[in-house]
Amino acid sequence: MSSTEPFRFDTKIAVLLREDLETWQRLNVTAFLVSGLAAQAPEVLGEPYEDADGVPYLPMFRQPVLVFEGTKETLTAAHARVLSRSLPRALFTSDLFATGNDRDNRAAVRAVATADLNLVGLAVYGPRNAVDKVLKGARMHP
Repeated sequence: MSSTEPFRFDTKIAVLLREDLETWQRLNVTAFLVSGLAAQAPEVLGEPYEDADGVPYLPMFRQPVLVFEGTKETLTAAHARVLSRSLPRALFTSDLFATGNDRDNRAAVRAVATADLNLVGLAVYGPRNAVDKVLKGARMHP
């Protein structure tokens, strides 16, 4: 493939946010969710960056992150589908807005049964078609 041809990835990184979140919550949830994907699926990371003066910067995702939104019901259905497909995923529940550290975040999730999780965000990584099926009913974030 030449450097001028468009590149289409075989995989997709997607974040699904509940539509009723405040702007600051959307940004915070997205940042937390994608950090989980980078930790679990290191192949999503590209090479480190360096500017013209040789100053190094951390690597970033090698492909775009698509952000979607949906209702609470859309998130619940997407969660069930991502679990059934065993795709790499990260979640953010409403309880995590009240915690202030990783230990308490994990305890808050651990305290709630899967079916009772009050999801406000979900990130998923995998083959394009599988991720598209997980996100059925969601719409691109405006």
